Amino acid sequence: MARTRPESDADKLRRRNRELSILNTIAQAMNQEVDLTRALNTALAQVAALFDLQTSWIYLLDEEGKAYLAAAQNLPPALAEHPRRMGGSCDCLWYYERGQLPSPTNITCSRLENLAVGTLGLRQHASIPLNAHGRPLGVLNVTSADWDDINADDLRLLYLVGDLVSIAIERGRLFTRSVEIGAVEERNRLAREIHDTLAQGLAGIALQLETADALLESGQAAERVRGVVEQALRLTREHLEEARRSVLDLRAAPLEGRRLDEAAAQLVQEWAARRKIEAQVEVIGSQRPLPARVEVGLYRILQEALTNIGRHAQAKHVRVQLMLLPEGARLLIDDDGRGFDPAQVPPNHYGLIGMNERARLLGGQLEVSSTPGQGTQIDVYVPLEISP
Repeated sequence: MARTRPESDADKLRRRNRELSILNTIAQAMNQEVDLTRALNTALAQVAALFDLQTSWIYLLDEEGKAYLAAAQNLPPALAEHPRRMGGSCDCLWYYERGQLPSPTNITCSRLENLAVGTLGLRQHASIPLNAHGRPLGVLNVTSADWDDINADDLRLLYLVGDLVSIAIERGRLFTRSVEIGAVEERNRLAREIHDTLAQGLAGIALQLETADALLESGQAAERVRGVVEQALRLTREHLEEARRSVLDLRAAPLEGRRLDEAAAQLVQEWAARRKIEAQVEVIGSQRPLPARVEVGLYRILQEALTNIGRHAQAKHVRVQLMLLPEGARLLIDDDGRGFDPAQVPPNHYGLIGMNERARLLGGQLEVSSTPGQGTQIDVYVPLEISP
């Protein structure tokens, strides 16, 4: 039996220098990112390059303790092309959630072990727990087809990398919360401005018209003028009520503290019940939290799409599909209505214009596919990498 040569002082120094260099490189790369999604993808890219690993992915726990796929690097086709396979629990998550995740060692991936095609030879991975101040955050999984090249020292080093990733997660979430707080304050500021200008202005107009109406009551042959004044009063009161509704919309986030998938499902169900239309909502991928601006934007696009279907499509069935993936979010809205020619849309069709503008503001794109008599599909994609 061959003896293992003891590690010399020079070997130890070279190993420690390499470890410090890896940790420093990863720390510097992640320190340049405050956005959580970009920080996680940066971490995975650095891990792949510095450890010569093929595939890695990160599961994070949401506020309810449910795991969602937050980032991935070079998933094999069997997983990348079938997002459902990355949802739900698995062996490593089961162990992690119970505090029983073993020290760095080979773990047979329960998502891959029963698949024969598209796995790229991947069967096992190492699972590194991500924690902050004793609070569980998630799991970092790393693997490669040449798994034998991963030695015990590198596995232990990956635990230290996990600590750096945990710090980046905490910082990213703090940054997101600060942005959301700023957005709430801005909404309230805009609400006060609308109330102090538009709403009060309309109230003043209504008061003057009411005074004019009272004065006309004492004159002769004033019926024609009174009819005009009463019509103006009705319009003014309607606009005043609309302004008040706008103030409420600005003060309250449209999702009301719910995740996008939950809010979208309720929106579609309530809309379908009012319209007596059959509707189906499907969520594909991990039910992950998205940046607040992305969630609100996609929700508003869905609202406008449903409004357009109700007004114009004469549809009997509507299908909404929400795909939540590490690299982006996709919203598909299909109806079996009368359809239209997208090239002949009137320039004042503000519904489609508004949806396009919202998608562009999120750094995404919106595509409309429709043929007269064959329904309509709206496809919205927002890349999370560049979303504010």
